[in-house]
Amino acid sequence: MVAAFIRSPVIYAVFGALGSYYGLAWLYLPDSPRVPWIMGGALVLGTLIALFRALGDSPEWFFLDLKIRYYFRKTCRYVTALAVGFFLGFTVGTISAASELKLGLPQERVRGITGTLLDDPRAFNDGRGMGYLKVSGVSGIGGIRTSARGRVLVFFPAGAIPRLKEFGRAAPVYVEGAFIASKNNGSNGFQTGTPLFRAGSVFLLGTAPPVEQFRTGIRMEVLDKFAGSSWGGLASALILGVKDDLDSAVSELFKAAGCSHVLALSGMHLAIISALIAFFLKKSLGLKPAAWAGSFFILLYVYLVGPQPSLVRAAIMYLLGTAAVLGAFPRQPFPLLGLAFLIQIIIDPSSGNTLSFILSYLALGGILIAGEAVHDLIRGKLPEILAQPLSASLGAFIATAAVCAAAFGVIRPGGIGAGLGIVPLSTLFMILAIAYLGASFFLPPLAGLLDLALCGLYKLLGGTAFLASRIPGVEGGGPAILGGVSLVLVFGLLYTQNHFALLRKKIAPLD
Repeated sequence: MVAAFIRSPVIYAVFGALGSYYGLAWLYLPDSPRVPWIMGGALVLGTLIALFRALGDSPEWFFLDLKIRYYFRKTCRYVTALAVGFFLGFTVGTISAASELKLGLPQERVRGITGTLLDDPRAFNDGRGMGYLKVSGVSGIGGIRTSARGRVLVFFPAGAIPRLKEFGRAAPVYVEGAFIASKNNGSNGFQTGTPLFRAGSVFLLGTAPPVEQFRTGIRMEVLDKFAGSSWGGLASALILGVKDDLDSAVSELFKAAGCSHVLALSGMHLAIISALIAFFLKKSLGLKPAAWAGSFFILLYVYLVGPQPSLVRAAIMYLLGTAAVLGAFPRQPFPLLGLAFLIQIIIDPSSGNTLSFILSYLALGGILIAGEAVHDLIRGKLPEILAQPLSASLGAFIATAAVCAAAFGVIRPGGIGAGLGIVPLSTLFMILAIAYLGASFFLPPLAGLLDLALCGLYKLLGGTAFLASRIPGVEGGGPAILGGVSLVLVFGLLYTQNHFALLRKKIAPLD
């Protein structure tokens, strides 16, 4: 794993993108001239690539020997990848900054916003809700109207939520109210620094495009099938990512147990969907057609659910994995993760500033590096059914501890062990909920039996989460200290893994 990590140019491109996207954020000023920066970066990048290519193709006498020539060419390749990633990160960073809210009026003078819904409104327990709005115009004190652009997070009044859900994503709306103090809201999974607007009145200006109306109709039909069941809120959260009807007590239990990631659509959920697709398509279509068909259904599923950062990451990884299986490029998990990162920030430059995006990549990176090292060390000492999930949980925890401490002020190591029970139970629950959904359309008597099974499983999940929530979280330490400890642990695990690997190689096989 470490050797593949070091040799992959994709990883160097990721390092370059990380350095410019996050490290140079202070350069992405709202009024800075971005085009000269981008053009200048392109010129520097092109010069570097041309220079390294020319040096790499120089006559052999330019180098001391062939070995130095070989390593110089490899270095040129890695430096070029680093430069490409740096330029890419800077470019998408400036694009993200360019999408910042531009009102044409001071925020304190704005009284109304016209725009379209960027996502499906989310409801709170008290009936109110929130959602992103793509701004096209604003109105201010004295009837002043002006065009605007960017996006804003709107808090809707209770009476507007049912109607907004019915019209769905991409519906044009006009909201009246006022901006409120904008805080760092990344801990809620939203983009950090997003302007906040509290609406007192909401007016629907029209319907969404037909394709969006069709999508909203499917979502509402699925949610209606789950409505009325004690377990319906959890099913809606696990399948569609809609937590509006999820019991707040259950949500808090998952959070206290250190397993709130189970409720956020990600690789686990997509793996279940893809496994079900493969089960039904592989025998009838064959491997390659089933892989392409599965990719198509995965894209439809992401479109139906919505572009949640962690789910988009999982979908990109699935598509890249499918291409690797079909022979497009080597099947190396960590370079695929790096490539997914680059693709996702190109598709949605602003998503890189969301907490779910950061935690998603850190968790999977931790699983692939620290988790694999732990698994290699405990292999044979524990049953594989425990060793694999335990090492994955530990790797994800190590990688995300510092960020969780910064965002939530507490880390919950109990989640490492709690996931051994909650994750498989949630997987079974999701499979049965999907089966219930299909049976409710085509075989109602079976749906009744599945309802009983889901009720029991829901209670079992709640009990497991309750027991796990009794394990106290750990406060204090600070993100910087935890980050340092995490790095020491990762390098220590890798060193120990490599040490024992060398010892195993020295042991002569028995004749």
